[in-house]
Amino acid sequence: MDCIVTGGNVKVLAKAIHSLSRIGDELYVEPQDDGLALRSVNSSRSAYACFLFAPLFFSRYTIPSGHAFRCKMAIKSVQAVFRSLASLEKTVEKCHIGLDEKKNRLTFTLHCKHGLLKTHNLSFQDSESLQAVFDKDSYANVFRSQPRLLVDTVVHFPPSLEEVTVSVSDERMWVRNHVEEEDRSKSMLTELCLASDEFDHFAVTTQNSVTFCLKELRGMLVFAESTGLPISMYFDEPGSPVVLSVTDSVLEGNFVLATLSDDSNHRKNISRRAHTPPPPPDDDFMNDDMDSYLIAMDTSIAPGPSATRPPTPPLAVSTCSKQPAAANHRSRLIAEEEEEEEAEIADSAGPPNKKFCSLFFGSVLPPSSQMSTQPVTNQEVLASDSEDDEQ
Repeated sequence: MDCIVTGGNVKVLAKAIHSLSRIGDELYVEPQDDGLALRSVNSSRSAYACFLFAPLFFSRYTIPSGHAFRCKMAIKSVQAVFRSLASLEKTVEKCHIGLDEKKNRLTFTLHCKHGLLKTHNLSFQDSESLQAVFDKDSYANVFRSQPRLLVDTVVHFPPSLEEVTVSVSDERMWVRNHVEEEDRSKSMLTELCLASDEFDHFAVTTQNSVTFCLKELRGMLVFAESTGLPISMYFDEPGSPVVLSVTDSVLEGNFVLATLSDDSNHRKNISRRAHTPPPPPDDDFMNDDMDSYLIAMDTSIAPGPSATRPPTPPLAVSTCSKQPAAANHRSRLIAEEEEEEEAEIADSAGPPNKKFCSLFFGSVLPPSSQMSTQPVTNQEVLASDSEDDEQ
């Protein structure tokens, strides 16, 4: 491999490497027929980035013939080559990237003014091809804007913020910080609204919201702003990855970010179960024990020494009388169903586990709900009372 980058393209290459450093700790280098591919992925496989520099980006571009060369190296070592971005344009005239097969080193040589040469011999490891599978043309929502619009938007969020939520309608886009449900009362909420006429292209097919990491978005914005290229955003439904892209005649950059999976259906089911009253018992007039019902009503309103104690549930009072075994069995079944529904709602009413969909391994399934197995106290008391009455 023998590549030479000249002029302002040296700074563009350096900016791309610094943007990739926001994704992962390793840089994957793969020279191809259609250009030099630089890729990176984070440890959890939830963020992937790739820059493809066409052969026209270089003043000279030759690749090994007969065998494919792929390698990976620590991205910090490559960052050290282009440490000072401000001085690159002023001091560096060209950058030569070559492969030393005898020493197994990838060499970066900076040709500076006044004949000064800076050579960096970096070790590498052989690797397989790294590629995320995505199709930008299949996404329902597509947006394109100048990078300054999004840069001025994310500047309102603190650097410590991890995730943002993007919501869209036919004519608006909202960007806000992502806050968990249980933290909303004690957290500051920041939301910005962008009109459709502020974008170069605004196409919405499905109105939804996606939540993804802000760190990777900032990395793409830094590169797009330095190069002056418009940035495009593609996303679909929650749980599917969002794609950030910049395209030029000699380069293409894609950031593929996992989004937070949607739990709206799960929350709706929980809310519906919480507000739905338990089903009434079967209206079987022939099996109703009217005497037990009247005794329960009289006992609940009659004053006595036990008035200072907590009121006894009507079910416990009514079963103290000599009611038939069928009515007693039906009352226990109703009590068991009510206790199981209350336990299920209490277990599932908590906030959903945060889970991102991996770009390579699919979504992370939520943990199965665990039902309470504690015995019902009222059932033990009722059984003992009925046995005393039979005796």
